[in-house]
Amino acid sequence: MINYFEFFDLPPAVEIDQALLRKRFLLNSKRFHPDFHTLDTPEAQQQALEMASLNNEAWLVLSDGDRRIKHLLQLQNALPEEGQQKLPQDFLMEVMELNEALMEAELDPEPHTIQQLRATIEELEHNCQLALHQALQAATTYPLPANQLEALKNFYFKKRYLLRIRENLSKFAPH
Repeated sequence: MINYFEFFDLPPAVEIDQALLRKRFLLNSKRFHPDFHTLDTPEAQQQALEMASLNNEAWLVLSDGDRRIKHLLQLQNALPEEGQQKLPQDFLMEVMELNEALMEAELDPEPHTIQQLRATIEELEHNCQLALHQALQAATTYPLPANQLEALKNFYFKKRYLLRIRENLSKFAPH
């Protein structure tokens, strides 16, 4: 697996310097742009094209917080197969209750109920963000220690659960 942090010469982290990332992306864009390699050998042109593609892919991943977290988990071989992640039971119970409320709201989409669902989702997202922030406050080295890695995995999968609920809600109650 290609380490996009290394590609941009950035330290692996959940939060990165976005301005520095953008600067390095733009420098690479110019450096690898096919127009600057028209007089090169076909092999060198192909290499420049591949590097330009890698630059774009790395940018897409590292400039997006969720994709960046997924990449960090993949780099540490800590991303289990879909459906294999074990989440805390209390969170799963909250999600189950949210899904039940969502089904009821879909049958009777009363504005107050929809507003309450959105508020609950936002509160859960906020709590997930806080838990991640607390767990990673001391994260200065990578690979992450086991407890911080577990917090990052939990955050990633909880956020995905909540995103699906939010998407289901928007199907019948657009914002």
